[in-house]
Amino acid sequence: MTNFQLGKVKLMSQSLKLKSPKRGQRHSAAWGKRLSMLLVLVLAETAFGQIWDSPRRPIGKFAPDLEPAVTRSHQHPSAKETVRVIVQYKHIPQSVQEGRVQRLGGQLHHRLHMVNSIALTIPVSALPALEADPEISFVSIDHPMRTLDDTTDLATSVNAAWKAGFNGAGIGVAIIDSGVNDSHSDLLDSTESHSRVVYHQDFTGTPTTNSNGGKWDLYGHGTHVAGIIGGNGYMSNGNYIGVAPNVNIVDLRALDVNGSGTDSGVIAAIQQAIALKSVYNIRVINLSLGRGIYVGYAQDPLCQAVESAWKAGIVVVVAAGNYGRVGANGSNGFGTITAPGNDPYVITVGAMKSGGSTSPASETKASYSSKGPTTYDHVVKPDIMAPGNEIVSLSAPGATLEQTYPSSFVTGNDGNNDYFSLSGTSMATPVVAGAVALLLQQNAALTPDQVKARLMKNTYKVFPLSTFAWVPHLAQNFTDFYDLFSVGAGLLDMQNAIASTDLAPPTVGAALSPSVVYNPSTGVVTLVNGNSSVASNSVIWGTSVIWGTSVIWGTTVSGSSVIWGTSMPWNSNLTSAFSVIWGSSTGTGTQAASVIWGSAVQTTDGAFSDAGDDEQ
Repeated sequence: MTNFQLGKVKLMSQSLKLKSPKRGQRHSAAWGKRLSMLLVLVLAETAFGQIWDSPRRPIGKFAPDLEPAVTRSHQHPSAKETVRVIVQYKHIPQSVQEGRVQRLGGQLHHRLHMVNSIALTIPVSALPALEADPEISFVSIDHPMRTLDDTTDLATSVNAAWKAGFNGAGIGVAIIDSGVNDSHSDLLDSTESHSRVVYHQDFTGTPTTNSNGGKWDLYGHGTHVAGIIGGNGYMSNGNYIGVAPNVNIVDLRALDVNGSGTDSGVIAAIQQAIALKSVYNIRVINLSLGRGIYVGYAQDPLCQAVESAWKAGIVVVVAAGNYGRVGANGSNGFGTITAPGNDPYVITVGAMKSGGSTSPASETKASYSSKGPTTYDHVVKPDIMAPGNEIVSLSAPGATLEQTYPSSFVTGNDGNNDYFSLSGTSMATPVVAGAVALLLQQNAALTPDQVKARLMKNTYKVFPLSTFAWVPHLAQNFTDFYDLFSVGAGLLDMQNAIASTDLAPPTVGAALSPSVVYNPSTGVVTLVNGNSSVASNSVIWGTSVIWGTSVIWGTTVSGSSVIWGTSMPWNSNLTSAFSVIWGSSTGTGTQAASVIWGSAVQTTDGAFSDAGDDEQ
């Protein structure tokens, strides 16, 4: 992200034997005033379709952010004005449908049959023809996509899984990112003769090499992510070892030399991951990327794609976003989760930072980490937290990030710049993806929902009421509370997860993230399980003592009530901020879309990482 630079990242991954790398400074804790407001959080058994009214969904065939172009299409626009879109059909489009849009001047980019869609660039003047086509169900912008960057193994008790003999062997992890440089020694197999990057494919249509020695990863983000998941620490004597150091990596390159891509490129990569699932035993997809939310998840083709992967038996782990410092109308960073992390199926990961020790008690929320609830649908996110600040992982020679931030290099045991420091939810996400690989090595029969439920239940949940962070380059303090919209179910704890034998039902949607709805007449915020396709009684949360609400979300949810700080955006004294999160009086949520995801934020969509933040 360019607008909100995140702290440096020093790799939380440590060897089993060696001391941990240096951590950042602990944030001072501010307990603040006694809270003045209670909002009741009631467990409801009402299905999603019965709670949300129809205005919450866009009406017609065009997404709201495409409407200005639709308006221009009726005003004799220039024949040269085009727009890049994803066209969803009622059935898988065939050559007849493709030919029809091509005759309108459309240029085909991707066939996205997984979501009944094609991606193309089309003249604005042709939009009315799309609207009139009875076979087309919805048209949205093919949004730009970027990475999400802004300690670890010991703080998350990964060493307990290693001691139990689990290292990710046999598990395939698909990394959909800027590519993975397979020449790094930390990605070799145990014989040190073959790379564990077993497959490459590019979906950007841009060069995969450059004159500076870059190969496959020309931005430097995907290789860093790969090291957090599966680096073996070879070039650091084990100091910078990944979470699952023996996994196989499938490189699906969807971001270019600048860390940018499109919805359709990411969807095409997800589609390929599903196709290759049985070939490389792909059980995990890592998405350290995202963009703003412009429609509800049910209509968003990017969200439809991650749901398809989930239903195909692949655990999808997604970055929450780095917009936690966005204070639109005093919203204090709430409502800033990015897509596809807004989808209730996937595991959405927020970022923590170390307090100078390897104890989970020293981890505090990174101020840049995005908070829920999600725009439009008000899904409770993030699901889980992991260390993401100052993470040292693999460098990619000749890549953009390395050339832009040479001070972030970290030398290996050969004296060369083998490692690089980054921060962000992009770095927290692969920590969880690696943890998923360890769980699946332990028990290959686990379904995605069972993995999600076990990780969320077994998190570290003991947090202070609030902490604050000073960010020198912004000359500003940021206060974070530890509610379920800020830290989800808590900090990843692999010792608990590996030791647990609790099993959620294996059915798809059993661990669907709940949503919340606000009743303006009673002032009650209600927690709702299920959605239009998953019945509330099929979701595990709150169904027993084992999966009780307070068991999953810790002390932030105690019985039927949750305590909020006076600075929270839904305080009755902050009506403007309240409307940003909960939408207008009609409940459409469109104000949040226009304020949170306005033009100033849209320009920073993409990879969620940063190499130069100074958060303290």
